[in-house]
Amino acid sequence: MDYWRPCSSCKKEIPFSTKYYECSVSTCNGKRTGYVFCSVHCFERHLPGAKHRDAGAIEMISPTKAQAALELNSTPLTTSSNAPSTSGSFTGGPTRRIISSSSQGMVSQNKAALSEDEILIVVSKLKNYIRDKSEMNTSGDVAEILSHMVRRLCDDAIDKARQDGRKTVMARDFT
Repeated sequence: MDYWRPCSSCKKEIPFSTKYYECSVSTCNGKRTGYVFCSVHCFERHLPGAKHRDAGAIEMISPTKAQAALELNSTPLTTSSNAPSTSGSFTGGPTRRIISSSSQGMVSQNKAALSEDEILIVVSKLKNYIRDKSEMNTSGDVAEILSHMVRRLCDDAIDKARQDGRKTVMARDFT
């Protein structure tokens, strides 16, 4: 083969060691899709069908013939899960870093301290609701207490979502 890959839009051959473009959206530049474009014009032809909210063309350099052959012959299933990713190493592009699930639960001390003191309730709407419902005033410390209660409810909902193996907290987690 005398070229690296064909353009995903116009099918023109992209030579080795040549500038090409990738879509900045992860679903377009993954291993399964792997869209590559020979020009910005070809990248722009891809956008209407892809329906991206915000996308950009990332300029890359195609691998040399030797690097492409080495990548083609390597088997990704035999690599260690702790080994660094080699994607983009020959192009000078960014590398993806995989973070284990055990480190995701750790929150920095600054964020934890900030979230414990932060008011989560819209005070003006709370006061308006109480005034409209009962013609009563609202004390200044009510928002702090309600924020603490909301925080506790959220923590319980997060635990339920984790137990179900989800990364999205849903309304059913609050019941």
